[in-house]
Amino acid sequence: MQAARAAWRGLEPVHGMIYFAPEGRRRYADLGLSGRAGYFASRSAAFGRASAELIISSFYNFNPVFVRKAVDGVWDTAAPQQVLDARHAAASEALRRAGIHELPALDEVLALTRRAAEAACDYPQGRPLFGAHAALPWPEEPVLQLWHAQTLLREFRGDGHVACLLSEGVGGLEALILHAATGEVPVDFLKSSRAWPEDEWADTEERLRTRGLLDGDCLSPEGVRLRRHIEDRTDRLALPAYAALGDADCVRLAELASAFGRAVVEAGLLKLG
Repeated sequence: MQAARAAWRGLEPVHGMIYFAPEGRRRYADLGLSGRAGYFASRSAAFGRASAELIISSFYNFNPVFVRKAVDGVWDTAAPQQVLDARHAAASEALRRAGIHELPALDEVLALTRRAAEAACDYPQGRPLFGAHAALPWPEEPVLQLWHAQTLLREFRGDGHVACLLSEGVGGLEALILHAATGEVPVDFLKSSRAWPEDEWADTEERLRTRGLLDGDCLSPEGVRLRRHIEDRTDRLALPAYAALGDADCVRLAELASAFGRAVVEAGLLKLG
């Protein structure tokens, strides 16, 4: 399980950069989608004309009022296929700027990652975002194939993570606050990007203190235990994808993935905005 997690985490910047890279914002703006409308439309376009309710339910931790406002009329501005095409073009442009296409291990990393992603396709039940993206055709360009494969693995893991949160009675805002309490992501970024009102954030913090999950603004020992439990369960639910590789190939992918993740970071594609 540790090798599978390391393989996923090492390559995750190759997918995650699409939410931060300026190439994406420019492509969506060209379609008339400004601000967060581009994010919601681009990630949900695989569903087709996704409703606000579908986005709220599958994305999980965004303020519903914010989502409804951001996606109001979005599909009248741009069709889902136009948005998907823009997203792919942005991913290709950004990853090439990072030099991913020139890394010597690209073919091997792509082969391993695609094997895992295709194995995940045997387990779509209960994973709506993954299922929607799994139905999309594979790109022809190797760099985009790698991005698509990692996108599938990210949504496969993410849908499993939502299931774990639900089973533990952790709502979307509660999950954000517990994440913020780890110090891994700036609190101000989580607040601004998910757009929850300050009073709701403060009230939810107090409920988490009452549950014994927060000690002040930090995780309590029980909060640390719960976070670790959810992450471990999320890793286990992601194993069907990486089991197709076996331990040796998982370790190999984890070793190779670091150069790809590092290239994305060094190119500035993950700068918080």
